[in-house]
Amino acid sequence: MSLQIYNTLTREKEIFKPINDGKVKMYVCGPTVYNYIHIGNARPIIVFDTVRRYFTHRGYDVQFVSNFTDVDDKLIRAAEELKLTVPEVADKFIGAYFDDVDQLNVAKATVNPRVTENMDEIIDFISALIEKGFAYKSGGDVYYRTKKFDGYGKLSHQPLTELQMGARIEANELKEDQLDFVLWKSAKPGEIFWESPFGKGRPGWHIECSTLARKYLGDTIDIHAGGQDLIFPHHEDEIAQSEALTGKTFANYWMHNGFLNIDGEKMSKSLGNFITLHDVLEDHDPNVIRFFMLSVHYRRPISLSDATLNDAENGLERLRTTYHNLDYRIQSVEEDFSDAEHKEEWLEQLTELKMQFEDEMDDDFNTANAITAFHELAKRANIYLTRDHVSVTVLREFYSMMRLFAEVLGVRLAGTSAATLDDAEIDALIEERLQARNERNFARADEIRDLLKEKEIILEDTAHGTRWKRG
Repeated sequence: MSLQIYNTLTREKEIFKPINDGKVKMYVCGPTVYNYIHIGNARPIIVFDTVRRYFTHRGYDVQFVSNFTDVDDKLIRAAEELKLTVPEVADKFIGAYFDDVDQLNVAKATVNPRVTENMDEIIDFISALIEKGFAYKSGGDVYYRTKKFDGYGKLSHQPLTELQMGARIEANELKEDQLDFVLWKSAKPGEIFWESPFGKGRPGWHIECSTLARKYLGDTIDIHAGGQDLIFPHHEDEIAQSEALTGKTFANYWMHNGFLNIDGEKMSKSLGNFITLHDVLEDHDPNVIRFFMLSVHYRRPISLSDATLNDAENGLERLRTTYHNLDYRIQSVEEDFSDAEHKEEWLEQLTELKMQFEDEMDDDFNTANAITAFHELAKRANIYLTRDHVSVTVLREFYSMMRLFAEVLGVRLAGTSAATLDDAEIDALIEERLQARNERNFARADEIRDLLKEKEIILEDTAHGTRWKRG
């Protein structure tokens, strides 16, 4: 199966064809670093890190660029409140960003450009748009002539007339048309500013991503990605700016993840359910958060709650338990039954499961169904572990494939503890141990007992059954 991506621009799944064979040029809109990122920001970070990981698994060399907006009105307000300079605010929260996403096992971008470090390129970009007649100076600001770009609205699939009627735009007498958007904002007294041919000021939000994508990836890129909320106006405006300047397609594929809700409601400060990733990480295993984010297809909405996090925690722990069981069995097998019965059949099953996992990921990165294949892999591993005579080759293949699936999804299987093993899973392991003893599979029964002991679960066999307690 060829890898397919749902393209927001065409509203269809399309076979992925890179600009250059074996390479992927990917740009993902990064955060505005005026505070800790909220938990909704974590979804695109995790989703598109996973997309990148899968491309790498498929053998592509991925150039992955994600920016930091390190100057805008929010940073200026934060600087006033914190009694810091704007650069100090940016440094503080860029550091916090990396601290948080590192815990989520997010790989470093090829480059994380800052807006303030690319001001010359942004100014040159704006100047070129003015020369081409797509932008104009007015009252110290610079605006983009939206109606001059024929394709405006093609990403959000709205005609220009509907956008103009439906857009909530503050009246601005400096604009030729109220749908025009700002490229350069003149500085107010006391604000941070840069010198430019248009006067002292700073760039508008939309121009920065157009400039940075072009500088680090070229006129046309393979994939541009971000949250669904960025489709309009941010990404629509990026297309208008970039294609007006170069006359070329800006991005061949547009990917957007769905919204994250809190207990079924949209997250907002007014509802009092605004949660930072920093706070969530204090109470939850980062691997569970990542696993939760991937448990639903990236284009669908997802709801964060105690129940959904518990489901993710239980699902991940089942995989971890199987992984540790495999590791223990590999280390403890005294005799390798290399010719164990049905060895080749088991290896064929593993090949089929790998194909199933990849088929799901090839289908627009369907991590939800890929996780289903992951659980099926663990289920069959558990069945194999009940056998008296096993092939170490098969055990190692199960173990290796679990590591592979986990690596693609970016979750860590090692490092679990008794605190993440719930009562139901302990009872299930004890029941499996009892069944193994009844079948005189004492090796497996001992393995389970030792595994629980490692997790500080103490077993007591009595005339009335097995009791357990946490150590």
